[in-house]
Amino acid sequence: MTKVIIVGAGIVGSAIADELTQRGWTDVLVLDQGPLYATGGSSSHAPGLVFQTNPSKTMTNFAQYTVEKLRGFGERAFRPVGGLEVATTPERLTELHRRAGLATSWGLPGEVLDPERAAALHPLLSPEKILGGFHTPTDGLVGAVDAVTFQAERAIARGARFLGGHRVTAVRTAPDGRVAGVDTDRGSFDADVVIGAAGFWGPRFGALVDLTIPLLPLAHQYVRTGPVAALPGDGRAPILRHQDADLYFREHGDRVGIGSYAHRPMPVEHIRRHDESAVMPSVEEFTPADFDPSWDDAVALLPALAETKVDEGINGIFSFTADGFPLIGEHRELPGLWIAEAVWVTHSAGVAKAVAEWIVDGQPSVDVHECDLYRFDPVQLTDSYVRTRAARNFVEVYDILHPLDPPAEPRPLRVSPFHPRQRELGAVFTEGAAWERPLWFRANDDLPEAQGIPDRDAWSAKHWSRTAGAEALVTRERVAMYDMTPLSRLEVAGPGALGFLQRMTTNNLDKAPGAVTYTLLLDEAGGVRSDLTVARLAPDRFQVGVNGPLDLDRFLRYAPADVAVRDITGATCCIGLWGPRARDVLQPLTGTDVGHRAFGYFKARSLDVGDVPVVALRLSYVGELGWELYTSAELGLRLWDTLWDAGRRHGVIAAGRSAFNSLRLEKGYRLAGTDMTTEHDPYAAGLAFAVRDDKDFIGRDALRDRGEPDRRLTVLTLDDPTAVVLGKEPVHHEGAPAGYVTSAAYGYTIGRCVAYAWLPASLRPGDAVSIGYLGTMLAATVGTEPLFDPAMERIRC
Repeated sequence: MTKVIIVGAGIVGSAIADELTQRGWTDVLVLDQGPLYATGGSSSHAPGLVFQTNPSKTMTNFAQYTVEKLRGFGERAFRPVGGLEVATTPERLTELHRRAGLATSWGLPGEVLDPERAAALHPLLSPEKILGGFHTPTDGLVGAVDAVTFQAERAIARGARFLGGHRVTAVRTAPDGRVAGVDTDRGSFDADVVIGAAGFWGPRFGALVDLTIPLLPLAHQYVRTGPVAALPGDGRAPILRHQDADLYFREHGDRVGIGSYAHRPMPVEHIRRHDESAVMPSVEEFTPADFDPSWDDAVALLPALAETKVDEGINGIFSFTADGFPLIGEHRELPGLWIAEAVWVTHSAGVAKAVAEWIVDGQPSVDVHECDLYRFDPVQLTDSYVRTRAARNFVEVYDILHPLDPPAEPRPLRVSPFHPRQRELGAVFTEGAAWERPLWFRANDDLPEAQGIPDRDAWSAKHWSRTAGAEALVTRERVAMYDMTPLSRLEVAGPGALGFLQRMTTNNLDKAPGAVTYTLLLDEAGGVRSDLTVARLAPDRFQVGVNGPLDLDRFLRYAPADVAVRDITGATCCIGLWGPRARDVLQPLTGTDVGHRAFGYFKARSLDVGDVPVVALRLSYVGELGWELYTSAELGLRLWDTLWDAGRRHGVIAAGRSAFNSLRLEKGYRLAGTDMTTEHDPYAAGLAFAVRDDKDFIGRDALRDRGEPDRRLTVLTLDDPTAVVLGKEPVHHEGAPAGYVTSAAYGYTIGRCVAYAWLPASLRPGDAVSIGYLGTMLAATVGTEPLFDPAMERIRC
């Protein structure tokens, strides 16, 4: 029987113990340095408010499962009082409509109420104070310590053991390189699996195994008032958010608990031991001056509070990450060592279930790529980066965040060699994976193609310009240069490279050097982890275009000794030269014949572009003739200038990500992690052409057992040529929720918005649906893909 040690007996550790023992893994030992079951971590002081709605489907699923599970323990563990988020500004009211759409997309009940109906739900609210509210009846209150206790007791009944007062001092490794157990200040314990669930102590635990746990402990203010006469004291008022003032509220009998995110970020440099703490290690001394403005805001919303005052308060510590998601997964260099950190009470049981499934079954039942421990590039793991971004996440936790809002500091961090030229052209930058990425270029503002592009509503117009539409149209009509440097690239080389890649991916890569293949990376259950572009440059050397660090992690975990996997992204750069005149620009610059017969679609060649040696891949993710041109980083600027100078006579422009996204959606090209995840198989995602069932690959057998999909990734066009949606909106069919949008953008070539959505497989082209957008319903029609150039005549010329 597998022996498991869980380090941390808070709500995450106890939930994992419960989930593992439920699956038959009963030899579980849970260790904590504090007393059971109020161990002194974040769970011990957590206010316990569970608002389930989240822009992330995965995080919402985690919260839904947490509610479902804890309700089974009774009201001491979870009290379903409902959640109410109120708006005091028009902008917030619009945001509440967006959140109601997210709830519908992810299968949560929720409704935006007028001021009278919203105020009627809470005894301290008055309708004249608000513009409306978003009510979710299944939200509620977790009794965190009780939830820990109940889950621990159930795990113990199945055979688990819990020991308090044991501080882990070391993690032991077996001769075969796997984890072997832990040492504590009170003895050693053997194990086949060790799981770190230490909460804000996570970085200290990670240091024991030379693993960076990128989280920042931050103090968050929470107070309880004196008695409030207007409260009935029955504990049935909904939990309340006043996000315009960064506040939330709950009942404590005849008193009100108030949490604030309005104060300055307060990183905690030194976390006290239990014997150093007046209350517990997770509670810092309250700083009243930081809370004073929040008290005024609380009284302004709930005037009944004026009769009382703050009776007690804490600065409670909990964990923030650079992107706001948890950290879960297995240590790549120390098999058997797992991490489950930066998990809030709201998502605790859901995360625990996913971790238990991952350990026992080999993969979680929900997609967890947003939470994966290895999702960050190395530059995103520095102390400075984590501190800056995590603190910013604290500040923005209740802000109205647009899907295209670029992260703040530290910027610029990663820039391509073309960055100086992009700035000269007035690039409007966004950021992704710490890369600066142009959205569009102000140098193109006067392009005549911008005329006639319709206006947008205020929300969809944010981080948008008609110039982006002009860039898309110029790409279709002439030629444009796109900076594709941030596309992650791996070199896979060695005697076993072909066999390794054949085993890892779905398509046939056993082709002559010079071939390029689109293929998929599946998980063991047949779900889509990623899509890849593999160029065979030599018999034992491949360049693999991947979707980021998780693909590198996957390859490194599986690569045999005779295969070297190397991330070459930062050492190289890439220009996408695309459009009907792309060959006219490229051919005079090289002695290599780049005509269609000599250099066909999905082929690779080494050639010179002026003075610059490049690897040219004839690919196009915008649906036009062209190439991806790769060279070393130090030659990048010369490559840009050479193409730019040659392209002027052909009307070349620089174009950005906004145009790119529009063009790829018109062509039906998927975005891994957005349009498809491990919850979807290739057939449902419309990618059967990339699967060769006659070869062996990871996930093949599971894929064969899946049967016909009941849902498919479906293309929609909005009927109103001026309407735009952005993604994650609910789709309705015949008056009922039927699915959700994955990605969307205005299609400038076809003259209307294009949206991809997961919908019932029974829907057919021409069927009418509607998309919920900010409280309105937009008519849409199921289309036939690809919408643009279905005969592939433009790309294969």
